[in-house]
Amino acid sequence: MRTIDLSGKTALVAGVANQRSLAWAIAEALADAGASLVLTYQGDRLRDNVNELAASRPGTLTFACDVTDDAGIATLFEQIGAATGGRLDILVHSIAFARREDLEGDFRKTSRDGWHTALDVSAYSLVALADRAATMMEAAGGGAIVSLSFQASQRVFPRYNVMGSAKAALEHATRQLAYELGPMNIRVNTISAGPVPTLSARGISGFSNMSKHHEKTAPLRRNIEAREVGDAALFLCSSMGSGITGTTLYVDTGYHIMGV
Repeated sequence: MRTIDLSGKTALVAGVANQRSLAWAIAEALADAGASLVLTYQGDRLRDNVNELAASRPGTLTFACDVTDDAGIATLFEQIGAATGGRLDILVHSIAFARREDLEGDFRKTSRDGWHTALDVSAYSLVALADRAATMMEAAGGGAIVSLSFQASQRVFPRYNVMGSAKAALEHATRQLAYELGPMNIRVNTISAGPVPTLSARGISGFSNMSKHHEKTAPLRRNIEAREVGDAALFLCSSMGSGITGTTLYVDTGYHIMGV
C-alpha cells in the first residue's frame, strides 16, 4: 500500500486564521505527511493565533504578509529562502476577503473600490505569490500550488456577490498558471470546497441556511469536514497527484452535480 511521504519538502501555507480554518486543516495534513511548514498571517490580530498553532508543530516558521503589498511579498520569500536554504516545494493559497457591505447588499451596487479589493486580495494574490514561488520551486525540480475556491465561481449564491467574481478569477488564474508553469514541473490546482463554518464563512449573511440546504441536497446528505479538504490538498501536493494540473477539484459531498 502506497503512503504519502513529504519528508524533506517545505510547504508555505498562506492565510491561516485559526484552528478551524481550511488552511490549518491543510497544514496539518501536510505536516502529518512529513512536510516542514511555513505559515503566514496578516496583521497583529491573527499573529498570536497563528504562532500558537505553529507551536503545536515544532519547527514551523511564521511570517507576517500583506498580500496587497508587493514589497511585503518580496520580503516574505526572501525570509523563506534564508530560512530554508532556498527550498520551497508547496504553496497553499487560502486567502479571501471582501468588504461586508459588498456581500450584504445588491451585487449591482458593488463599489469600484470594493470590486478591486475583493479581486486583488482573493485572486490576484495567487498570481503574485505563484510568481515568487515558481523561482524557488523550479530550483527544487518542481512543485505544487493549491488554492481554495467555491462553487459561487460558477453558480449564483445569494449574498456571496463579489466573492463569486473573485473565485471565478481565481479558477481562471489556476488554469493560466498551470499552463505557464507546467514546463517547470509545477502543478497548479484549486479545491472547490463545500460550506465549512470557518471564520470567513460565518461572515456571509445566510451561511447557516446555505449549509443546511447543502446538507439536505448533496448526494452524500451531509456537509464536508475540514479534514477532507486537507486530505484532498495533500493528495494534490503529493506524487500521487503528479498527473493533475489546471483542475478544479470539488470536495463538496457531490453538491455541484445537482440541478435541483
